[in-house]
Amino acid sequence: MLNIVIFGAPGSGKGTQSERIVAKYGINHISTGDVLRAQIKAGTELGKTAKGYIDQGQLLPDELIIDILASTLDSFEDSKGVIFDGFPRTIAQAEALKKMLAERGQEVSIMLDLDVPEDELMTRLIKRGQESGRADDNEETIKKRLVVYHSQTSPLIDWYKNDGKYQHINGLGTMEGIFAEIAEAIDKI
Repeated sequence: MLNIVIFGAPGSGKGTQSERIVAKYGINHISTGDVLRAQIKAGTELGKTAKGYIDQGQLLPDELIIDILASTLDSFEDSKGVIFDGFPRTIAQAEALKKMLAERGQEVSIMLDLDVPEDELMTRLIKRGQESGRADDNEETIKKRLVVYHSQTSPLIDWYKNDGKYQHINGLGTMEGIFAEIAEAIDKI
């Protein structure tokens, strides 16, 4: 099983590079953001709860996310592995993910950290908001999301380094160049 955590600030290219990884390695993709946006659009109770947190630029409770991920993971048949996009975002979530995978006889194979400078993240996200119409891609919400990222999420880098799974990826450059670096890292596993 090839289980990949793709990591980086909002706008670092996780979704774009995840699509390329899925195509090359034939693994499934779980984007917590996409799953939550689908729930919000459908107007489910989970969606309504999630929207309250997202509108404030806050992270959802861990138990809620773990339940969603476990259910999504278990729904895949004959899976070669999964790329986790947008999860984990805290050390507690990383520990919960490790436990959930261990219960299934699996583990995280590698954590790919797409590193992009903050001014470039802002430019990318504003542009994405204009092109996609994503309501959470506005300057005020982006600033909140980056503060949350730096305070709650960036400690995961050291956690995955200590777990021996961390791989730094330069998130600046062409999509092809960045993907070549990612594929090289995955192929070394």
